[in-house]
Formats: sequence, structure tokens, C-alpha cells
Amino acid sequence: MQNGPATRRETLDHLAVLERLQDAFHAGIDGVDPTAAVPACGDWTVRDLVEHLAQIHHWAAAQARGQATPPLGEGPFELAPHYAARAAELRETFRLLAPDAPARVLSHPEPLGPGPVSFWHRRQAHETLVHLHDLHAATGGHAREDLVGDIPPEVWADAVDEVVTVFQPRQVGLGRMRPLHVHVLLQADDTAGIGTWLLGSPTSDRAREIVPDVTVTGSSRALALLLWRRLTPEQAGLTVRGAREDLDAVLAEPIVP
Repeated sequence: MQNGPATRRETLDHLAVLERLQDAFHAGIDGVDPTAAVPACGDWTVRDLVEHLAQIHHWAAAQARGQATPPLGEGPFELAPHYAARAAELRETFRLLAPDAPARVLSHPEPLGPGPVSFWHRRQAHETLVHLHDLHAATGGHAREDLVGDIPPEVWADAVDEVVTVFQPRQVGLGRMRPLHVHVLLQADDTAGIGTWLLGSPTSDRAREIVPDVTVTGSSRALALLLWRRLTPEQAGLTVRGAREDLDAVLAEPIVP
């Protein structure tokens, strides 16, 4: 059992993935009503979604530079040009900074701490991936597992790994949730050698010693969308073995921000 080995993660070209996802997100903005609801995102509209991702790109670029985040103004913004400008800002920031250059990254017990710029390559690729799913869900009026279908399973698996190894431990470290007492084994059936994680395990070595209470199996895309609360296990086509109420209790925790 393992929590997504770093060696495989390092083979992903997160910047290439990010640019591809940003282009797809930008291309989809004009095709949907800005007032349309975004499924699984509370009371968000498409305008909220686009402005959020633009702001996150802008904020992440500032964290990569180790600078304060400049204000963007009040808006309302013309959505497609606004997003394009912030996506370009992020890519230009990454172009100018070496991947191992010092930056501020998500951490705990302090919310931000020292780390490499490459942290944001990965984080912004996954942020854009999940929100591209949201944009497509708003366009179609409902969420489905296959709304973003042309991204390799390894990218989705990396998004699962980020939740298990970065976000959920950080949520505990920041005091936003207690350590999990139910052990959920996540198994991706579309990746070779990188698709097994134990949610809530402190380390991959410790994970090998724990017998899971619940096992969830399916595509890496489905697992990622489940962890990000975009789909239920049924909507994602996942197989659940073990007590469903235990899984529901885990998913009700703030395992992602």
C-alpha cells in the first residue's frame, strides 16, 4: 500500500498540464450563461467560479514570488479577458522563476510556509482541473464523472495524492478537523503502480500496517471528484466495500478547504 510515490509525481509536467487546462477553461467561459448555477458548489454562479479561479491564479502567482497580493479592483469584470489575463500572469510568473526557487506555500501549523515554486505548479494545475469540471457541469446543468475526459489518469491520480498527502494532513494541522478514526482505502483501477492511498494515514509506511474500514475503488478521476465533493460514490460510479455510513462520515469532514 502506498500514498502516490513522489518519483511518479515528479514525472508529470505540471506546467504543460496547467496551460492545457487553462486554455480549456478560457475557451468554455463564453459558452455558458454567467448567472448559471455551478452544481456541487453551493450558491456559486459561473461568474463566481471564473472570478474565483482568476483570483486564485493571481494570489498563487504572488505566493510564488513571495510578495503581497496586489488588489485586482472591484469588478464586475468581463469574464473571458479577465481570466485570460490572470492565467497569463501565472504562467509568466512560473516562466521567470526556477522550479526550486523559494516561495510561500500551503503548510501547517502556519497556513503558509517556505517551499519551492514547483509546489504551485502542481497546486494550480489541480485547482484548474477541478474548476474545469465545475465549468462543464454548469454548462450542462448537471455533474457527471466524465465531464473532463481528455486528461490522463495519472493527472487525476496526482490530484487524489494531493488531497491525501497535502490537504487532509494540513486541515488537521491547522485545527480545522480532528484526525480521522475511520481508515478509507482508495484504489484507482486505471493507473499502474500509483493508485492506492489510505486517507488519514500519517505516512505511507504506517499505512501498510492499517487494515482499512472502507475500500473505495474506481477511476482516479472518480476518486478525485469524490474527495473534492463534486460527486457522490454513485454519481462517480465507484464501488464501496465496508460501512457506507463510515465513508459518509469521513466525506463530511473538511478534508479539503
